[in-house]
Amino acid sequence: MNKTLVLAEKPSVGRDLARVLNCKKKGSGYLEGDKYIVTWALGHLVTLADPEMYDEKYKSWRIEDLPMLPSQLKLIVIKQSGKQFNAVKTQMNRKDITEIVIATDAGREGELVARWILDKAHIKKPIKRLWISSVTDKAIKDGFNNLRDGKNYEKLYASAVARAEADWLVGINATRALTCKYNAQLSCGRVQTPTLAIIAKREEEIRNFKARTFYGITAVANSLKLIWQDPQTKDIKTFDKEKNDKTLITVQRKDAEIIAIDKTYKKSFSPQLYDLTELQRDANKIFNYSAKETLSIMQKLYETHKLLTYPRTDSRYISADIVETLIDRVKACGVGSYAPIAASIIKNPIRGNKSFVDDSKVSDHHAIIPTEEPAYLGALSDKERKIYDLVIKRFLAVLYPPFEYEQTTIKAKLGNETFIAKGKIVIAQGWKVVYQNKLLEEDIEDGVSDQLLPNVSKGDILKVSSVSQTSGETKPPAYFNEGTLLSAMENPGKYMENENRALIKTIGETGGIGTVATRADIIEKLFNTFLIEKRGKDIFITSKGKQLLELVPEDLKSPALTAEWEQKLGSIAKGSLKKDVFLRDIRNYAKTVVHEIKNSKEIFKHDNLTPNKCPDCGKHMLEVKGKKGKMLICQDRECGHRKGISKTTNARCPNCRKKLELRGEGEGQIFVCNCGHREKLSSFNKRKKEEGNKASKKEVSKYLNQQKKEVEKPINTALADALTKLKL
Repeated sequence: MNKTLVLAEKPSVGRDLARVLNCKKKGSGYLEGDKYIVTWALGHLVTLADPEMYDEKYKSWRIEDLPMLPSQLKLIVIKQSGKQFNAVKTQMNRKDITEIVIATDAGREGELVARWILDKAHIKKPIKRLWISSVTDKAIKDGFNNLRDGKNYEKLYASAVARAEADWLVGINATRALTCKYNAQLSCGRVQTPTLAIIAKREEEIRNFKARTFYGITAVANSLKLIWQDPQTKDIKTFDKEKNDKTLITVQRKDAEIIAIDKTYKKSFSPQLYDLTELQRDANKIFNYSAKETLSIMQKLYETHKLLTYPRTDSRYISADIVETLIDRVKACGVGSYAPIAASIIKNPIRGNKSFVDDSKVSDHHAIIPTEEPAYLGALSDKERKIYDLVIKRFLAVLYPPFEYEQTTIKAKLGNETFIAKGKIVIAQGWKVVYQNKLLEEDIEDGVSDQLLPNVSKGDILKVSSVSQTSGETKPPAYFNEGTLLSAMENPGKYMENENRALIKTIGETGGIGTVATRADIIEKLFNTFLIEKRGKDIFITSKGKQLLELVPEDLKSPALTAEWEQKLGSIAKGSLKKDVFLRDIRNYAKTVVHEIKNSKEIFKHDNLTPNKCPDCGKHMLEVKGKKGKMLICQDRECGHRKGISKTTNARCPNCRKKLELRGEGEGQIFVCNCGHREKLSSFNKRKKEEGNKASKKEVSKYLNQQKKEVEKPINTALADALTKLKL
């Protein structure tokens, strides 16, 4: 009997597919049923070969051997996952397998994972494509009932190969050229280098910033706070102190005459649904999670718990065909504290509107929303629950009516000068009930805050009790944190001021530099190669990073290169550009990059050398600051010796409550705090042991929160917990 082989991207997804397709017979790296065999990759099983696979001479890094431009790039099986590749290949080559279903992630990279395996295994059998956004049983069944022809995705595969080969040709050649030229561990690429340049530019803006003092006037009359407004610009502040001083004198001892009361009905819609970048931004701002951490948590909520849809999406809309499933999704997530809100939504028919339903704004995947899988909140970890909470509240909020209010603006005259006051009366809370007014930033129009307005009428004369001059200073741009850096990567147009408008438009349309799937890894790579470092939440470029930007060719620093590439990769995916034409241009560009680096007159200097010598090669070590602490690394790239010297811990200083740094080794380890507190590790452990019998404020708070969560859990949590322990 003929069978169909299904290739998933990960074992967890493979098991889900196998369960739905009734594949129960276990094999080595696969599950088999009457009609289907389900096997899986482990992410990429196949990758592009390293340079030494083309020629033995490339084992040594020599600048005279560059550029490396093999006529055709080879594929190799990744050594660590060779066993699984052989298992997949064996099943694909079975004579009873007549068709392959690609069930890897629905996107460019997922297509590459599967097609490279098929290519390396020399499989020529017919291909179908499973294209789904969640791995619930219903989504899987629907997907298999609507399998697509694999030929429809050959152009997507071509664009994926073009991206991978272009990054190899430019990235490896430029990195080897820099490293050999300056004898330092230097790496660059079309995404990481522009990202580094964006951080450097922000620091330059902060350094060059000159604060300016601005002035305003506030008058108080019968508990009404009136703000001076410039008659021409309508601004409430001015940089002209002399003018402001004169205005202040003219309004002294003047009564306020109410000249107008404007009432305007307004409404505001809820924030849009989450895509991955927006979710990473909020998680960083609210919980201080890194972009990579948020993606990892989302992946578990998608794959393991099956509560949320596919995370690596760049869309904040859903398609029209999803609307009919919304009621089931609301019911599924409407447990615990979400139950009253969900109940309110499903009282009436759920209709989509253009604020969150738009087929034209959904590419591979729609926005992150809950699945139809019933939620058991007790099964989630604390971090998973926090990310889940963000997504569910955003989802429920878009299904609620708008926030409605009446905006009242009072205009008054003090002499010839105009003053204003604003207030609002809430007509309907709408979507804001979902958030209970927490974690929301109120918009302040014109810089004038709302206040509780007294009952006044046009023509009233109010006695002014005080008039005072206010002042403030303009503030420099803030240093990047991971959340704001993600925003800059997504919208890098302001860092392309010298580029043509077409490229700026292109990079806006293609989603910026990097993709939703790769940005977290790019930021991590910049940390791990010590090009950037963290101080608190803020990100700073290191001396190594600054020097690297002086050494790399100019166009590698600009987001414009990525814009051009993405423009062409999109054309390959649509069939309007041949992959070979694009790669021919890339090869010429790689030659240019290597030539520029070889002939550069710049010098690289380690300014973080220490007296410590490497125990392996005897050269002086470099002190670097990683994401979790400081370490010593050998300056010789071929040696690569590393040694940790301190790490930031979760232990808190007993004096200032900040995180302690642990220094030293073995018995001599000591906790150090910036406030001056020092404590041996042994003393710390002894103190903690003695405090162990006492309940701290934090522990009491944690206990109370746990009790609150128990109340909020769905009624069937106990049953759910029992079922999770059953091995079926």
